[in-house]
Amino acid sequence: MNGIVNNLNGINVNGKTNKKHIDTPLIETAFKLSDEEKIERIEFLFAEIMDTLGLDLSDDSLKNTPHRVAKMFVKESFSGLNPENKPTISLFDNKYGYHNMLVEKDITLYSNCEHHFVPIIGKAHVAYIPHNKVIGLSKINRLVQYYAKRPQVQERLTIQITEALKEILHHDDVAVVIEADHLCVASRGIKDTNSFTVTSNFSGKFQEEKYQQEFLSYIHNKK
Repeated sequence: MNGIVNNLNGINVNGKTNKKHIDTPLIETAFKLSDEEKIERIEFLFAEIMDTLGLDLSDDSLKNTPHRVAKMFVKESFSGLNPENKPTISLFDNKYGYHNMLVEKDITLYSNCEHHFVPIIGKAHVAYIPHNKVIGLSKINRLVQYYAKRPQVQERLTIQITEALKEILHHDDVAVVIEADHLCVASRGIKDTNSFTVTSNFSGKFQEEKYQQEFLSYIHNKK
């Protein structure tokens, strides 16, 4: 695996998660406006941006762009900012007595860099060791997408997914690895289209080398 691997546990000196560093920064009035009100306001403001850039908003191709962008921001790209969109996670009794590693790999990931608001495109690999309960597989994908659908940094996203799964499962045996291309690197600035970024977070048994190696072997296996 190429790129830079960071083990990002987000843990303070007392062994507890430092939520100040993993929560997405939001103002106190973040949910004061409804989605429809946010769309209306963003539409107006984005039209101002386009006008400032010198674009002709009376053109057939451009006149509805402010509304399209506003709706995309609220309902799609940044829908993960609204806690009402957090997926309901179904847990099932582990009636099979399966206690080996369960890996959901190559989960499609689309996010946006919070520094330049350009896409982060990649894949997430998630693993956990079942105890008394197991998660419906599609719910892992939905949880990844929920946290991705907000302005992000990859380090925080990795930790948020891990901590959410630990809270749902009521144990710490969880691992998350994300591999992603950042278009703020590829399309602007240094314009490096070859590099990508890898972040990881290993908790519970996954802090032991044998579990980490087993997990990483599954990721590398492309069959």
